[in-house]
Amino acid sequence: MRVLDAAAFRRLVVVCAHPDDETLGAAGLLRAVTAAGGTVEIVLASDGEMALPEVTGLDRVALAGTRLAELDAALAELGVPATVHRLGMPDSGLRTEELVPALVPFLAAADAWVSPWREDPHPDHAAVGRACTVAAPVTAHGFGFPVWARTRSDPDAPGIPWDRAHRLDLSEPDRAARRRALAAYASQTTVPDGGDRPVLSAATLAHFDGHREVYFREPPPGGAPPELFADRYRADPDPWQVRTSAYERRKREVVLASLPRRRYAFAAEPGCGVGELTRELARCCDRLVASDVVAEAVAATAEVAAGDGVQVLRSDLDDERAVPDGVDLVVLSEVLYYLPEERLRAVLDRVAAALAPGGDLAVVHWRHWPPEAPADPAEVHRRVHDDDRFDTLVSHVDEHFLLHVVRRR
Repeated sequence: MRVLDAAAFRRLVVVCAHPDDETLGAAGLLRAVTAAGGTVEIVLASDGEMALPEVTGLDRVALAGTRLAELDAALAELGVPATVHRLGMPDSGLRTEELVPALVPFLAAADAWVSPWREDPHPDHAAVGRACTVAAPVTAHGFGFPVWARTRSDPDAPGIPWDRAHRLDLSEPDRAARRRALAAYASQTTVPDGGDRPVLSAATLAHFDGHREVYFREPPPGGAPPELFADRYRADPDPWQVRTSAYERRKREVVLASLPRRRYAFAAEPGCGVGELTRELARCCDRLVASDVVAEAVAATAEVAAGDGVQVLRSDLDDERAVPDGVDLVVLSEVLYYLPEERLRAVLDRVAAALAPGGDLAVVHWRHWPPEAPADPAEVHRRVHDDDRFDTLVSHVDEHFLLHVVRRR
């Protein structure tokens, strides 16, 4: 399970269906972001006025006020000076389609958001989680935390996305602060007048007293749009410092050293970026087609690499022009994890169809998971490694990147 890097979040937005969701599911994360100097904002979809709806005679307006006051007390116990925004939507009646436009302005500048998991058994939690995946910008890291799923779901059930799970380990001070914060929610932990049970029983609270918090990564369902990359190139001609960073230089050197043949007849490099790898590949290929979907990247590559035997064109990854039939080498660097599942499958199908038998495919990606990437880089490389159309020749796990070279059967 990946470790959640809370220190990387400078502005964290926590979207809750009700007061206490933030403490049940994300108390440690709130403390960690605050301790690292980040800011925390909480968006409350409802005030939680419908807790224990079977209890008649409760003053629901008063209960909402109580729960809001308890939230302030809980945040004080956690040591988190969060800004709280109230949407005032009806408790037990949250609707995803109404939440989306309401959440957009709060999530617009976030570099990370968390909410109850979109498959949590509580319908309000699920509605909030689904809304966040639509309302959040693709540039923000998104995570869902289980709440009632902790008490009602089998951890071995097939629907639990452990492949996207991240953990945050908690210190003893973190756990003690969470206990105090939960105790501040007396309206939820004690039996109300006219009731026979609390919302949060001692047995329920025991599920939230462990040494770690679990978060399921919620990547953008549609992948990274080309406009995102175009905007970055317009703002900076080398947005990933490909020409200057030690990481990029070492990665290129390892890729080139891992190619099984000293020379290739016909190669393709879809997603060529600014052309630094293209220029190196051209020295070991008789013919090379380099392509990118972004016009600025195509122009940059043409400037440094176009010439005898090198064609640079604007094309998407799964276009036949990007990977022509009969190639004996395809290089995919830092591109596949930006694709949603169906596009990833289409690109691999295109590469397999275009590669001549005995041709090579080199795939290399940063080991971290960019916020706009739907796919975990480790999962992308597992897919390539396990594809029965290829034999694996090179499997390299670097401190910062993954590299596989496979050969078409």
